[in-house]
Amino acid sequence: MCGIVGLLIKNPELRDSLGELVVPMLVGMGERGPDSAGLAVFTETLPGGYRKYSLYSGSKAVDWDTIAAAFHTEFGSQPDVRSQGNHAVFSADQSPDQVKPWFRSHYPHLHLLSTGQTIDLYKDTGSPAQVAERYHLRSLKGSHAVGHTRMATESAVTPAHAHPFTAGEDFCLVHNGSLSNPYMIRRQLEPLGIQFETDNDTEAACRFLEWRMREGDDLEQAIQTGFAELDGFYTFLMGTADKLALVRDAFACKPAIVAETEDYVAISSEFRSLAHLPNVKQAHLYEPAPEEMYVWTV
Repeated sequence: MCGIVGLLIKNPELRDSLGELVVPMLVGMGERGPDSAGLAVFTETLPGGYRKYSLYSGSKAVDWDTIAAAFHTEFGSQPDVRSQGNHAVFSADQSPDQVKPWFRSHYPHLHLLSTGQTIDLYKDTGSPAQVAERYHLRSLKGSHAVGHTRMATESAVTPAHAHPFTAGEDFCLVHNGSLSNPYMIRRQLEPLGIQFETDNDTEAACRFLEWRMREGDDLEQAIQTGFAELDGFYTFLMGTADKLALVRDAFACKPAIVAETEDYVAISSEFRSLAHLPNVKQAHLYEPAPEEMYVWTV
């Protein structure tokens, strides 16, 4: 049992309050997922070739300024760094093809959580309330967010196994349920050079859908293929730079509820995580149907 939450702000005037609105949603799902929690936030798009790299150092203390200085020496440009303890977001105009191998080679203890022009990602072990306080998630601003609270059932409780999972750029996925064929998906993808970081079943779904988009599918086409290829019980919530998408499997046994108003679209595993939202009593409330795509655009 896990909890998923998502919030897409339609009204630009509310985007500075994204963190204030979404954190109670995340904390409200704490009983469904007390082991770990995470939140992906999609912000304004960086210009040109700039990318953001969300990094996590685990229990090992690091000097982010020293790493930034080494980055400058290597690439000739000074990255913008926003750090919060063992988490930092580096923004720079170097491509991921350059930056990712450099981090792996020089700082193998760092875990790259996400890459893209819009996405910031925070995840860690601990209760959702603890994770939200640790990374000051209430202060986050942006257009939409995807969150998860985890109760581990099939793999270890570690930050790497926490959701959201990411692949490629500006794509993330959270999952309530369990897949029955993740290793079949892995065997399909690994010969293509796609590397996995965990044994978590959700990572298989995330990398499969991102692979389909890299092969030319749009998000909706990738999801349609996923209905045929991904077997199991699931509610998936996905975020891209400009979309929020929700799907349930053919049996729809994993709960989800949607609240839509003129100002926002909010999604959760249970209504209690939505009850604090402004004007939720006037929202259009509904349960998503099985094997139907629900996609909202920023």
